[in-house]
Amino acid sequence: MSGCRYFIYLSYNGTAYHGWQIQPNGVSVQEVLEKSLSTLLRTETSVTGAGRTDAGVHARLMVAHFDTDIGINVDDMVKKLNSILPFDIAIHKVIKVKNDAHARFDALSRTYEYHVVTGKNVFRRDFATRIQEPLDWDAMNNAAAMLLSFTDFTSFSKLHTDVKTHLCKITYAKWERSGDEWIFTITADRFLRNMVRAVVGTLFDVGKGKISLDDFKAIVDAKDRCKAGVSVPAQGLYLTDISYPEEIFTL
Repeated sequence: MSGCRYFIYLSYNGTAYHGWQIQPNGVSVQEVLEKSLSTLLRTETSVTGAGRTDAGVHARLMVAHFDTDIGINVDDMVKKLNSILPFDIAIHKVIKVKNDAHARFDALSRTYEYHVVTGKNVFRRDFATRIQEPLDWDAMNNAAAMLLSFTDFTSFSKLHTDVKTHLCKITYAKWERSGDEWIFTITADRFLRNMVRAVVGTLFDVGKGKISLDDFKAIVDAKDRCKAGVSVPAQGLYLTDISYPEEIFTL
């Protein structure tokens, strides 16, 4: 590979987009970022993201990498990219990394949050899911804690995907209250398509008393998506953090 590789750290409001990845049937965040970057560098430039978020899902932090043989000032690039990009995509920093660093494959962990409001909040309509019936949050946290003892999450994976493995290592999963919201935070080395939304939907079933903790364990053990709960709406989901080994930044 000629030139240098850079990581872009960005956030986006996913409401208007058909997810991160370029799609034939709608505008994606990746497409808009690539067009803006290509305009700025005056040459066609592709970006590779740390993962992909579905339509309507937000990111407080997404990381992508791109290659260029054009000398750039990273601080100027942040300002210029932000002036080109629409209001709902923001660049936070651009960092030069080792030429073999990879935004997706080098990621050590990813963290998502799912936001729930229990009352009518007109300012959170596109950014949280409203649940009107009471939920047993303690039972939901007991079920969430069980996730850390499993590694195969086939039951929470979107059907008919081309993934080679359904194995993930979850290191944190917990509901916490923040003002008038409940926030579910989950961290793992990797996530399957639709996994977090399916997990949350099944935890809602626990909270509503539809299934017991033993039922929840049986659902994970079944390795069958049809056994788990429905996927919750996209607007409550945020990608919030991605961690990398320090050595990929040491040039």
